[in-house]
Amino acid sequence: MSKYRVTVDTGGTFSDFVFFNEDSGEIAITKVPSTPKEPFQAVLNGVKELLDQGVAAGDVSFFCHGTTVGTNTLLEEKGAKTGLLVTQGFRGIYEVMEQTRGYGPATYDLFFEKPRLLAPPFYTEEIPERVDFRGNVLKAINVEASREAVRRLKKKGVQSVAVCFLFSFLNPAHELTIKEIFAQEFPEARLSLSYEVLPQIREFYRLSTTVINAYIQPVMASYVSRLESRMRDLGVATPKLYIMQSNGGVSTFKGSAAKPVATVLSGPAGGVIASMGTCERVGINNIITFDMGGTSCDVALIHQGNPVITTQGKINMRPISLPMLDIHTVSAGGGTIARIDAVGGLQVGPDSAGADPGPVSYDRGGENITITDANIVTGVLDPDHFLGGRMKLNKHKAETFLEEKIAKPLKLDLLEAADGVLKIIDVKMEEAIKAVSSARGYDIRDFTLVAFGGGGPMHAGRMARDLGIPTVLVPLTPGVHSALGLLMSDVKHDYVRSKLVGLDDLDLAEINHLFSQLIEQAKADLYDEGFHGDEIKLEPYLDLRYAGQGYELTVPCSMPPLTKQDLIIMRERFDTLHEQNSGHKAETEPVELVSLRLISLGLVPQAKLSPGKVTGRKIDEAKTGERKVFFGKEHGTLATQIYARDRLEPGHKITGPAIVEQLDTTTLIQPEQQAVVDEYGNIIIKEKKA
Repeated sequence: MSKYRVTVDTGGTFSDFVFFNEDSGEIAITKVPSTPKEPFQAVLNGVKELLDQGVAAGDVSFFCHGTTVGTNTLLEEKGAKTGLLVTQGFRGIYEVMEQTRGYGPATYDLFFEKPRLLAPPFYTEEIPERVDFRGNVLKAINVEASREAVRRLKKKGVQSVAVCFLFSFLNPAHELTIKEIFAQEFPEARLSLSYEVLPQIREFYRLSTTVINAYIQPVMASYVSRLESRMRDLGVATPKLYIMQSNGGVSTFKGSAAKPVATVLSGPAGGVIASMGTCERVGINNIITFDMGGTSCDVALIHQGNPVITTQGKINMRPISLPMLDIHTVSAGGGTIARIDAVGGLQVGPDSAGADPGPVSYDRGGENITITDANIVTGVLDPDHFLGGRMKLNKHKAETFLEEKIAKPLKLDLLEAADGVLKIIDVKMEEAIKAVSSARGYDIRDFTLVAFGGGGPMHAGRMARDLGIPTVLVPLTPGVHSALGLLMSDVKHDYVRSKLVGLDDLDLAEINHLFSQLIEQAKADLYDEGFHGDEIKLEPYLDLRYAGQGYELTVPCSMPPLTKQDLIIMRERFDTLHEQNSGHKAETEPVELVSLRLISLGLVPQAKLSPGKVTGRKIDEAKTGERKVFFGKEHGTLATQIYARDRLEPGHKITGPAIVEQLDTTTLIQPEQQAVVDEYGNIIIKEKKA
């Protein structure tokens, strides 16, 4: 019997599945409605679809999941009752935060409010202890006072506790003592130690990351446990159960339950990895990923084949300092709501109709006009072909509501009003693309826009034209592209140790010893997860900065043990990278080491995707009909050819205006654009004149 890999990416509206046959290399896809109240139920529904097709549960050899459980728990503030233990005299660190009013427009907002504390002062306890900046104990931990603090938290009914002591990343002894006390006094509580979550300099960011981990940990642990149990009830017993992480790698169910803060960008990360794999096969190194789903749009940049990584991420204004793909998110999706605001202007977003009741056209009681409704009114979406015909949409209802709520108040005709809604959302998404590209010094003309998600391929053609991006690539399965990325991901763990010292004063023996500890820990973790020998790959890095700077750059280095020559090379690499990022370098200024980093990879056998089949079918055989589509005032309403994606073959060329329909999305090719199908079935869209 064939073995199958199953991957699922859970979104706000739909959950996307990819079923990969390891023997034939064939891929099957499906989409099922998400179940926000019980997120794991949508996952089980999709797995059942595979089993109903005759696949034995025992033949599922691999399961990987991109989930929004951690993200939504944080955004909706529905996590656990969380306590916090800090060094005596420093309970204000979490409340003071960064001493800033906010970012962007909020900088000038006199009424700006900081986000609610996930671990409020009532659940915060100060512990008598102190370690200095060298890791020396200045004041031994008071065990009895610590025990009393733990008992008070237990009495208050906290479910999870974060522990963050000053300089514990240099000497974790006091945090480990707290761990022992919890085992004795409060074993049922979830415990997050900053030394285990993020052993890194800068106490507020370490504290914030640890608190978030503690806040979402009980929810994530419960979700993972229930999902695994229900999967086994279905007969799926593979030990290879993984969850996507924010860093672009995957982790085991057990690892994700212990460190859920590493999964907060789990869903969008899959699409970035899939885009890298897709473009690598066709020789494209510079790409901007554009993932438009039901509730949001996620954008990321990949330069020279490498995704941009940040350790300064924020979710809902809350800092998370773990390495993660630098993904820019805006509230722009198929369910984004359009309305007339208080002063009579057209406003689109940021709120969404979600999956239930959803857009007006879903006919489930929704009364808010959405992007999906606007695309139906303009003719881009076929109400009878949504999800491959599995779901019928009510076009008349969408037209009626859009006429009453948008067109009449603006004194526009129906089609102009619908196109206005689409143009506004396009501009919002274009700004997100600029934020990760031209705003950072990249020439947007050197990049290819990879459009996926349920809505990306509908909007990418016009957006690329507006932005001057020469090429759009629509992958073979764009609506489930993020789920496909889970097939291409390796197990990945990040390790860090902070050591602030001048590069010229660095003790090589000490640094090599610290690296050896990280390497030993990384190998042990991967051994426990079943990886050995050539299946393990290690990548060391150093965080460097010019003396006096408040930020650092992560620079790759040679495998330890490092030599003096390695340090000379590192200095040169840092100067070059600083010039690339900031436009200047200071070769005579001293450089400081801030942290050592290690990435460990457990190499998962990559799914070998088959090239598109060529049968000699003519392009006209892929046509399924024609319909009128409104392309704005410039082009008006045009007769538009409709093509079936599953009938297209490598080499087929399509001249716009045209629409390509498939189960998971609809691709819109603008007038004066040309598309060609490449050898892997990707649709490549360019301007005719190009």
